[in-house]
Amino acid sequence: MSSILVFPGQGSQAVGMGKDLYENNPAARAVFDEVDDALNQKLSDIIFNGPMEDLTLTTNVQPAIMAVSIAMLRASGVPLTKYVAGHSLGEYTALCAAGALSVADTAKLLRLRGDAMQRAVPVGEGLTAVILGLDIEKVREICAQTNCDVANDNSPGQVVISGAKDVVEATMALAKEAGAKRAMPLALSVPVHCRIQAPAAEEMRAALESIEIKAPQAILISNKTAAPMSDPAEIKEALVYQITHGVHWRESVLKMHELGITETIEVGPGAVLTGLTGRICADMTAKKLEI
Repeated sequence: MSSILVFPGQGSQAVGMGKDLYENNPAARAVFDEVDDALNQKLSDIIFNGPMEDLTLTTNVQPAIMAVSIAMLRASGVPLTKYVAGHSLGEYTALCAAGALSVADTAKLLRLRGDAMQRAVPVGEGLTAVILGLDIEKVREICAQTNCDVANDNSPGQVVISGAKDVVEATMALAKEAGAKRAMPLALSVPVHCRIQAPAAEEMRAALESIEIKAPQAILISNKTAAPMSDPAEIKEALVYQITHGVHWRESVLKMHELGITETIEVGPGAVLTGLTGRICADMTAKKLEI
């Protein structure tokens, strides 16, 4: 059996995640302490004790999910797989796990990413929503009519859209008319992976110029291309690209299967990616890393 480590994105968070690891595992505790030091903030206190409204702020939740994921990996002692992948911010976590980024640099980049995304679109002006029950081509056809963006191609029948609030709302209405089972907003403080995040992409480009990305010790399956990627310059460009373009997760899982991978191991809070794997490829198994 050939496995791949996969790392979740926003939406997997819960108050108290990783607290047991912090209290009982020195390797995990060191990760949380390094993140706190890098951000000059006791982010671990928000992770462990909330409140949820503070944890879910984009500025906090992005480094928080990364911290918990890396803490789980290091506490588990599970070896690095040949390939790694991550959904959205999870791509940064995957690069950290593969040694391309330090924990401190990953935390700083994700804090900047969250802040830049919030600055780019004032609260209330953007929206992210999920469309259930329509295939990706139908959603793209509707988005072309409304000038909306496909943010995540997650699995057959689950597509996330994003953009200006009125545009997303119009797209949701058309999706329902086209037979979508559900079309509902997601509880995110910013619209994700869409063109109106262009200012955030430029901020990330500038930030990445001053950060060293080493050649990863595992090959990344990229959100941008749904294909293997290992060149540091190409990875930097892909991290900028994903701010304004959609995550090709369904295609990424199909590529994993094409590469001979038979199992995904989700490392981090929640089990979102574990559920998606089964809906994308029946020939692959999916499990959560349990510690």
